[in-house]
Amino acid sequence: MTLPLARGTALGLPGAVPAEGRLAGGDAHYGQPVAEQRRLARGGAFVVVGDRSAVRVTGEDRLSWLHSLASQDFQSLSPGESRRALFLTGQGRVDVDVDVVASETAVYLISQREDAARLASFLERMRFMLRVEVENLADSHALLGWRPGGAWPEAADAAIAEAALVLFEDPWAQSAVGGYTYLTAEAAAHLQAADYRWTEALVPQGSLQGLVAALLETGLTPAGLLAREAQRIMALKPAAGAETDERTVPHELDLLRTSVHLAKGCYKGQETVARVHNLGHPPRRLVFLEIDGSAHTLPAPGSEVFVSGAEDGRPIGTLTSVALHEEAGPIGLAVVKRTADAAADLVVVDEGERYAAAQTPVVAPDAGSVVGRPSGIRRLS
Repeated sequence: MTLPLARGTALGLPGAVPAEGRLAGGDAHYGQPVAEQRRLARGGAFVVVGDRSAVRVTGEDRLSWLHSLASQDFQSLSPGESRRALFLTGQGRVDVDVDVVASETAVYLISQREDAARLASFLERMRFMLRVEVENLADSHALLGWRPGGAWPEAADAAIAEAALVLFEDPWAQSAVGGYTYLTAEAAAHLQAADYRWTEALVPQGSLQGLVAALLETGLTPAGLLAREAQRIMALKPAAGAETDERTVPHELDLLRTSVHLAKGCYKGQETVARVHNLGHPPRRLVFLEIDGSAHTLPAPGSEVFVSGAEDGRPIGTLTSVALHEEAGPIGLAVVKRTADAAADLVVVDEGERYAAAQTPVVAPDAGSVVGRPSGIRRLS
């Protein structure tokens, strides 16, 4: 079976519908998005992750150098280990959200494809006289993802092991060493019930076609990026370019739990991270939405979110991600004001169409202020 490579990492498989917007570079689906999602969830499918790419960092100083730049502890990173990290602005806003995996000789930083070039450029500027090399792998390597377990065949593992440089095993479902969770009890139970697992293999572009052919021979089928997105949303996992914007601080999305080591040394943006965590509250917070499906359509990301009955007033936030889940139906993530009523029913409004939504707060309304601001002390002028 001939599988010609299309632009980026998407494959020219029959029925492929190219993804657009934030997911551009991969295939959205292959004609049956819900069925693809069902197979993916049960270990019977794989995804060519065309919307993401990797930057490789090599050299003797790579771990200490990255440790000084990012929010995560790189000093203790072992070959084969996977972590998550953030590169922040000087004001503590999320600039680039990365998945991290190490080999014996390199560290791989996996990000949204549109962020990879910017990340590589930033790292190049920060090299100075250190023994490090930076390489953007966007045009030379591809990512292939799947959910391990279930019906996933051993023969597929063997084919991937032969082709892959490294495997990233997403640690999202657990709290990282040095992290701090802002999850509500409801969200923690929801995340456990979602049983989120996800693995990605970094593969040379020249090996991708042969690997896909080998996976098809094991009985696996391709699934599009919409299938992956539904599982991500169900697992309450924010995505760069969806839940993040130019104002996002890590606390709003519970990223301190997996992507920030609060006891590590200094890094860009650390002052804001510490100040909000210890003395303040994040101005916004993430919520999970179960959306009424009676309209037989989905609201678009970017739609405004209101408290039910107050649609003529000011919105409390924005719908950031939405999907039709194979079991739960229409679901979404939204970023809302911290002070919004956490028990209220919500309404998503998309060009006049109203979608009722029940919310599960992900980040607690009282998150932050772990130490608390001392009372009776006047601020210096």
